[in-house]
Amino acid sequence: MELTDLAFVTKARSGDADAFRALVERHSRPLFRLAFRMTGNQQDAEDAVQESFLRAWRQLGRFDERASFGTWLYRIAPNCSLDVMRSRKRRSNLSEVEDPVLALPSGDPTPERVAMSGEVRERVAEAMDELSASERTAFVLRHFEGLRMEDVGRVLGCQPGAAKHSVFRAVQKLRRALEPLVSGAR
Repeated sequence: MELTDLAFVTKARSGDADAFRALVERHSRPLFRLAFRMTGNQQDAEDAVQESFLRAWRQLGRFDERASFGTWLYRIAPNCSLDVMRSRKRRSNLSEVEDPVLALPSGDPTPERVAMSGEVRERVAEAMDELSASERTAFVLRHFEGLRMEDVGRVLGCQPGAAKHSVFRAVQKLRRALEPLVSGAR
């Protein structure tokens, strides 16, 4: 019989490091996917996931057992991802954010398509950087992670209507930022 997250949390609270390791193994892949989509960079995503689990370990005593452990982690990970992004910006002003998730698909790309793909990737990365923390988090959780608005609201600590509004604002900002590319391609 496979143990639930709650059973592992209970064991981890009593000092069982293997139980917490099981939680890490169970949740690291979805957390990495979220962090990568937030940061746009593999190294930063790995740092954010590591920091997320470190914070979770330190705050395990504060975890409310009525909540889902996965949702609780999804509240921690976006904040860690944003912290990593802020520290990266302080360390250096990188002009290009690597984000293969948002690249245009290509079979045998023409030089024009390669140039357009790079421009789109750059424009999307710049637009994502312009989103507020709540807009970026809500957008990534909804459109990349596929969470329901109720779950996005839970992660953000707000009502589903407020989460929906954050997603809407993010979409509007991204649309405005990408409009010159779309109208120029016609």
